[in-house]
Amino acid sequence: MSQNSTNAAESLMPIAPEPPTDAASSLGHSLIDRVGNTPLLRLQELTRELPGVALLGKAEWYNPGGSVKDRAAANIVAQARRQGLLRQGKILLDATSGNTGIAYAMLGAAEGFSVTLCMPENVSAERKRILQSYGANILYTDPADGSDGAIRLARELSAAHPEKYFYADQYSNDANWRAHYYGTANEIWQQTQGQITHFVSMLGTSGTFVGTTRRLKELNPRIRCVSLQPDSAFHGIEGAKHMASAIVPKIYDPALADQNLEITTEDAYAMARRLSRQSGLLVGVSAAAAVVGSLQVASQSSLGRGQQSVIVTILCDSGDKYLSERFWSEG
Repeated sequence: MSQNSTNAAESLMPIAPEPPTDAASSLGHSLIDRVGNTPLLRLQELTRELPGVALLGKAEWYNPGGSVKDRAAANIVAQARRQGLLRQGKILLDATSGNTGIAYAMLGAAEGFSVTLCMPENVSAERKRILQSYGANILYTDPADGSDGAIRLARELSAAHPEKYFYADQYSNDANWRAHYYGTANEIWQQTQGQITHFVSMLGTSGTFVGTTRRLKELNPRIRCVSLQPDSAFHGIEGAKHMASAIVPKIYDPALADQNLEITTEDAYAMARRLSRQSGLLVGVSAAAAVVGSLQVASQSSLGRGQQSVIVTILCDSGDKYLSERFWSEG
């Protein structure tokens, strides 16, 4: 790998914010200002046997709500405010597997609007406690129905009480993917100095993959963009969707992916343990699944002689929301 590529890959710092223009603005940042510009970490331990490959992870737990979903939620709320959809007295309503709900609840507490969330009852205990701490109203759905059950309930409530709720609908809202088109993708491009060769991301709402891919392809059409999803309808990768068996998000565009890989829950759990014990990185299950897929891509790309690969993936959140799960003590 060239010296320039190595320097870009080893940068762990987020893009610096603009300097303050007056004394008042130097006294800190608002909550919303801290969304985005997350560090890019090099996962060097994982690629020692893969010459010419740099594997980088976007550490999204640096967002104030602790996950990549802060980006979409902040943009959805901002757009709804501008359009008068989330006006005084309206309750923000959405279906969530946890992280987007946490972002909504955080923003609601900070900006003074109420939040009602529909979510599967089997999400991690930590996520439930965080949402309760922010004061969100939670309506639990049957775990067997997964995120689709939560979506159906949110749709029913919105249709029955349109005067009461602003239905954010993260699965259909273009503000979701646009947050990544204007934010995540450009950060990755700058942090790698334009040397990114592959982008790898899990699919949930698909906003992260769709928005980031669209922008990266504009910046360099040769970047390979790989989407990841669970290998079956019944899986333990919270927040991820098995598209063949789920309600497909309206914002999802399957034509964007150069390749789609399926990840097993067992491999994701094993990677979460490996990262915590061998790399000192405590990440969530979907982040671990993203690393599993990224290593598959890395193995493929390292087969080309003399090929230099800079693979970037999204580490959606940290593992602190999953510490009650049993898989940590297995293996």
